[in-house]
Amino acid sequence: MDAHHDVVMKARDAAQGSPARRYFAYSTILDREAFLEWRREHGYGFFDLPEGELAEALDVALVYDFPSRWWAGRVAGLEDRPGASVHGRVFEIQGKDWPIVQHKEGAVTGMSVEREVRVRVDGRETTAIAFVTHPSRRSADGPVSARFVDALVRGATAAGLPEAYVAGLRGAAR
Repeated sequence: MDAHHDVVMKARDAAQGSPARRYFAYSTILDREAFLEWRREHGYGFFDLPEGELAEALDVALVYDFPSRWWAGRVAGLEDRPGASVHGRVFEIQGKDWPIVQHKEGAVTGMSVEREVRVRVDGRETTAIAFVTHPSRRSADGPVSARFVDALVRGATAAGLPEAYVAGLRGAAR
């Protein structure tokens, strides 16, 4: 466990009874192997993601804008881009479990911030919360992390994202 576990568990206790949130996941949380390792290392063995639905975030693009020491290179966030889209899954997260998602996505450490995105799920449009790089931490310095891209591709494949989209992810670290 890391130093944030107690903070997250207190936030989780305080969030008991709060409403569920729709969460758009597009990154390494979709890599089951990486997620289970993170969950074990951080003491959240009781938490699992629900089934989720395939989704496409509209008018945003995937950008590699956060230099990560842990991943040894830049990792992905989202930026506004009319006409572009990013594929992922939408999960309905119970309010009490939202602090765990915030921890996984880096909001607890200030790496990311929450933002609403417009998503298409099963032919209908709705909104969901996604995590994007905190504006003060965005940078194009250094290479894209090949290890991160590998996890991104594993997760996208396991999540059933469109093959053409997955193929585009594969080329990101080159």
